[in-house]
Amino acid sequence: MRWGSVVWLYWLPLVIPVTWGLWALLRRRRRALARLVAPSMLPLLAPHWNPAPAFRRLLLRMAALSLLVVALARPQWGFHWEDVRRTGLDVLVVLDTSRSMMASDLPPSRLQQAKWGVRDLLRQLQGDRVGLIPFAGSSLLQCPLTIDYAAFAMTLDDVYAGIIPRGGTAIEQALRTAIQSFPENSAADRVILLITDGEDHEGEPLKLLPELKEKNIRVYTIGIGTLEGEMMPAGNDQGGYFKDRQGQIVQTRLQEDVLQQLALGSGGTYVRSAPGDTGLVRVFNESITHLKRAEQETRTAKIYEERFVWPILAALALLLWEALLSDRRKQPQPHAEVSA
Repeated sequence: MRWGSVVWLYWLPLVIPVTWGLWALLRRRRRALARLVAPSMLPLLAPHWNPAPAFRRLLLRMAALSLLVVALARPQWGFHWEDVRRTGLDVLVVLDTSRSMMASDLPPSRLQQAKWGVRDLLRQLQGDRVGLIPFAGSSLLQCPLTIDYAAFAMTLDDVYAGIIPRGGTAIEQALRTAIQSFPENSAADRVILLITDGEDHEGEPLKLLPELKEKNIRVYTIGIGTLEGEMMPAGNDQGGYFKDRQGQIVQTRLQEDVLQQLALGSGGTYVRSAPGDTGLVRVFNESITHLKRAEQETRTAKIYEERFVWPILAALALLLWEALLSDRRKQPQPHAEVSA
């Protein structure tokens, strides 16, 4: 036997103290009645009253409650084999890990806000494959497309600013890596989630739009940062800020133009992030979730038979038995005559 929701069984031992407490209240009520009316007078005042079934009724109720808890735990035994078809999208998260993503205009940093947003997105995925491509001056496929969301989350946790040795920001090269990472001949819509502050130091991402359309790939862009900008951290243990060759502190700002054009040209959406809301979940629920999904794979799964109906029927039988127990005697209890 196995259980579908075994956590309910943890509540089962509470039936014992509840039963004891109700029995204590029942005894307390009887003692209060004994103080009010002498036991010898009860047969005279209530000749048909029978206190004996009270404890039996309590036990039947508690047994029925226990069986209902067991039913909630979903006992299962026996099984059958069934073909399970999984449908979903292919989603590649292309995440900027350049030095500018350490700016704190979205505290604690742009990169950390982006990682939190991707984790929130994972909770929305149901059968969709997801992969991860961090990039800076170059890019790499850190996590291939997978439905193992726990493995993806572990890979995401390992991402940091500087994971890509080559500095700078090359959005075009990152998009090329993403395009090459999708499987060929997929009937489903394919999605690139580009998360970046938009600063691009090389390449021309917009010239990839014809190829993106041809391969049915939509780019949803998430702008991380603020238009006012923030000073760029130096990225060393001594702290401070990054300076250019003239000794001026470098200010990093959100650059939206290219991101907006990429999204519009590929059929995607652009969203500007805010503190505590990267916009990823909103984009997924409002746009991505409505895209065309295709069958990814078919596998044979062992499906266990649900047997919760049996404890429910047993509980109903006990409650019916309890309802049939009467507090009235069939024959009045004999009592002594009261002398005048």
